[in-house]
Amino acid sequence: MKTTGNTLLITGGSSGIGRAFAEAFHDRGNRVIVTGRRQALLDEIAARRPGIVGLPLELGDPASVARVAAEVRERFPELNALIANAGISRPEDLAGNRWDGLDAEAIVATNVIGVVRATAAFLPSLKGKPDATILATGSALAFVPLASFPAYCASKAFLHSWLVSLRHQLRKLPVEVLELSPPYVRTALTGAQQAADARAMPLDEYVAQVMHKLERGDHPRGEILLDRDQARRWAERDGTYDALFAAMNPG
Repeated sequence: MKTTGNTLLITGGSSGIGRAFAEAFHDRGNRVIVTGRRQALLDEIAARRPGIVGLPLELGDPASVARVAAEVRERFPELNALIANAGISRPEDLAGNRWDGLDAEAIVATNVIGVVRATAAFLPSLKGKPDATILATGSALAFVPLASFPAYCASKAFLHSWLVSLRHQLRKLPVEVLELSPPYVRTALTGAQQAADARAMPLDEYVAQVMHKLERGDHPRGEILLDRDQARRWAERDGTYDALFAAMNPG
């Protein structure tokens, strides 16, 4: 994936990792389109970064996806990169009396169906474009789950497998398929406590490392993982899965 000269669309680009990448790519002279559900955040990023275009998008609404896709085809026919980043994460107590599955349904709708819908909507526009790329945001938790976030981890495991198949099916087309698998990063993904958690990796540091990997083409098998996350990625192969799972999920 090029880091300059693109026209990119980033779903979930008005906050967190999506916004950080929108700003990083904008700083490198790319044309950046961000989508999100909250108009106030879209307006804020467009005001702070002239040239970034904010478009409201509800991935749970097929009509909204179709509308934005049509607008992008008309206004930005040169679109050559999709960063499918929108995602939500919530803890779930499956053993508790109040668990009703609704959080799991919401997570699947955004993290799984949302990525599929975004890809289906924009893939036709990407085919045949120079340096076309689809990059989706997964998680290092796809490989060894944090059991208190069961649906979130499972949604990222689905995404990993789905991207492997997408990459294989597009192998004869000039469309690169990349998977971003962040560690625990200092964002508000799970709430204000994560954004202030000293144990979480600073967001700017994470984005800088990823951009460096992209610039070097350092993403074997299309996977963008930091060195610190390789142990989880290969836990099954290396026979360390049970130990890592126990360390992440004590008691």
